[in-house]
Amino acid sequence: GKLDGDDIHFIVNHWPSRSGGEARSRFKREKAAALNKEIIDSLHVINPYAKIITMGDLNDGPYNTSVKEVLGAKAEMEDVELKGLYNPMENMQKKGIGTIAYRDSWDLFDQMILSKPLIEKDYSSYRFYKAGVYNPQFLSNPRGRYKGYPYRSFSDGGFSGGYSDHFPVYVHLIKEIQ
Repeated sequence: GKLDGDDIHFIVNHWPSRSGGEARSRFKREKAAALNKEIIDSLHVINPYAKIITMGDLNDGPYNTSVKEVLGAKAEMEDVELKGLYNPMENMQKKGIGTIAYRDSWDLFDQMILSKPLIEKDYSSYRFYKAGVYNPQFLSNPRGRYKGYPYRSFSDGGFSGGYSDHFPVYVHLIKEIQ
């Protein structure tokens, strides 16, 4: 798409779940990551400076092989080379910030990963400013055993009044006014 004349490519993902266990289902998410990498590489063949955001529920954390090795996403901007990817969610996850809770443990499965041209310091076109997890109180379960977890829309076989079992994530892109 175009954002104020800038071409920006969005790849929206929902990778396979961990149903049956993380280890047994890992290969499915690694295949999804490989397909994602093929798409990114194809865009880079056309334009090595392509602005790309790959995003979604990856059902893996920033530390998993699918993200770290298959996609090659880096936690630090200075480590990202041309055609490389930056994952601002990794340092959030290391601080204990999450989008999903399971057995009182938080993880960050929902991610927005950006290509190198989006993290450069020239703000004459859109660039990454910051990322976050959107978790206001109204999106959290207000009571009970799962208080503070994302307020699910369905639980125990029926509608519970919530929104999702994941908190949403976001990035801010900024551009100098000309």
